[in-house]
Amino acid sequence: MFKHACRLAFSRLAISGLAILCVAPARAAPVTLQFWTIEKPNQVTQSYALAKEFEAKNPDIHIEIKHVDFADVSNDTMRAIATGAGPDLVTIDNPEVALFAAHNALADLSPLIAQSKVIDPKRFFPGPLASVTWKGHVFGLPRGSNTLVLYINDDAFKAAGLDPAQPPATWDALREDARKLTDPAKGVYGLAFSAIGDEEGTFQFLPWVQSAGGDYDKISGPAGVAALTFWQSLIDEKLASHDTLIRAQSDAFQTFVNGNAAMAISGPWELSGPISTAKFAWSTALLPVQKPGGTHASALGEHAFVILHNSAHPAEAFRFLEYVYSQEGRDWNEFGMLPSIRIDNPAAPQHPQAYATFIEEMKYARVRGPNPHWSVISKAIQAAFQSALTHQAQPAAALKDAQAIIDPALQGDN
Repeated sequence: MFKHACRLAFSRLAISGLAILCVAPARAAPVTLQFWTIEKPNQVTQSYALAKEFEAKNPDIHIEIKHVDFADVSNDTMRAIATGAGPDLVTIDNPEVALFAAHNALADLSPLIAQSKVIDPKRFFPGPLASVTWKGHVFGLPRGSNTLVLYINDDAFKAAGLDPAQPPATWDALREDARKLTDPAKGVYGLAFSAIGDEEGTFQFLPWVQSAGGDYDKISGPAGVAALTFWQSLIDEKLASHDTLIRAQSDAFQTFVNGNAAMAISGPWELSGPISTAKFAWSTALLPVQKPGGTHASALGEHAFVILHNSAHPAEAFRFLEYVYSQEGRDWNEFGMLPSIRIDNPAAPQHPQAYATFIEEMKYARVRGPNPHWSVISKAIQAAFQSALTHQAQPAAALKDAQAIIDPALQGDN
């Protein structure tokens, strides 16, 4: 169904010749923008808050917002394009920007940004800008960003004779600290992370590969094997729970909050929820690198605002994106995200130590892909680490199988 809708949608775009974005002048008559977002209306979220503020400042533009579940937004957008009933604006997961852009489903924002007096692309962190760029053109606006860091139970560290001010900086140090922190009698593991067989698992795995000098396109190389062998050792030594293979990130982090894991790898979204119930002192640190002086790497997450290519109101939609960009300084405190741009003087960020860690980690955050065949690539990586962690295959063999799937997908991009 998805593939059919996708083909139909992209065929219609090609036939209709909508490859050229025509920006109409501002209209005197009121304009209504249709906007699909993964955010829910009963929460204090970015989409609803900024849309309401934008409407107040732009009475000629009304924004009708529709909530679409995270799991459905791409498929629903594809189907909408196929029927010609798509929204003007939508938020999609950043690895999928390349897929939509490669099929001319999105408006090219590059000429609008070049003329904008509000959006300065030079202020974006490299990762967020790369996540919305395809073949040199910008097709979206990051709606904020997230990345991964190491959360530390300071009290557990001190009880184990460790100094939380000296967090593990290398893989070996992480494993050694995890050994000291693991207490089977109390049901405490040294580390919690997610190796679940979906996009969250890929999101957590790739930084280890990149830290070792590899990436998704050469996953079977020495870096990929080293990263997967390291993950396997954490599970085999019971420094992390076997449930790591089935736990989503939020579930894994909850074990940290409950005191059943002394360290956890997760993102800033935890700061507005579970961490507030932790009954211990905690801190954050950069993800460890493979070896002293090694390469830092982390994952880049979050959705991006895009304008569909067949929008009847691209100019008005872009005005909304300019307003979103102008409010980036509010992302951390109000919306639980990191800013996608460098903020020189943040206004009293909540959890300042964590904020500093996340901002530093953002320098090393890398986009997944971009590649229009990302879903194929990601599923191959997920199958590889799940196979190795359950000892159905050795890491090298599992990643070789993944590479055999990834290589044709990469060729398909040429």
